[in-house]
Amino acid sequence: MTERIILGIDPGTNVMGYGVLKVVGRKPEMLALGVIDLHRYADHYLKLGHIFERVSGIIEEYLPDELAIEAPFFGKNVQSMLKLGRAQGVAMAAAIKHQVPITEYAPMKIKMAITGVGTASKEQVADMLRRMLHLNAEELGKYLDATDALAAAYCHYLQLDRPVSDVKYKSWKDFANRNSERVKR
Repeated sequence: MTERIILGIDPGTNVMGYGVLKVVGRKPEMLALGVIDLHRYADHYLKLGHIFERVSGIIEEYLPDELAIEAPFFGKNVQSMLKLGRAQGVAMAAAIKHQVPITEYAPMKIKMAITGVGTASKEQVADMLRRMLHLNAEELGKYLDATDALAAAYCHYLQLDRPVSDVKYKSWKDFANRNSERVKR
């Protein structure tokens, strides 16, 4: 059986979550879950340096085959968005340095993959992960940033070995019109 290690990251400028998922065949198992606490660093550039060091250390410890990272969402505060994008970029740079392929997922896609609802709360995502991975509440810890990171890894696991289509559809109606033999009317 093939084995894959997937590192999931939920970028943050104060707390960055990470989760490590081991997949043997089609069976996922959580290896690690935690956060990189950046509160003690007042300087943003020191935070970025610490992110690079810690993500590199996690990569060196677990040797992931792939990185699944949550894309920054577009908020109202442009400065916060820029800082979050920098944190994500530094985590990606650590993966690139270690030659770990990166896949980026929108927050709504991750939530949809885990709960079936793109607007699910962090608590709902954590509870579904607990059920799917057969974990107890204590194993998930208190940081929802960590479970969000594990959700990114699990979302990536769900995408593995799925055929990718080159065909793009504008809507469900467009899909139905182009695939009338596959759609019951």
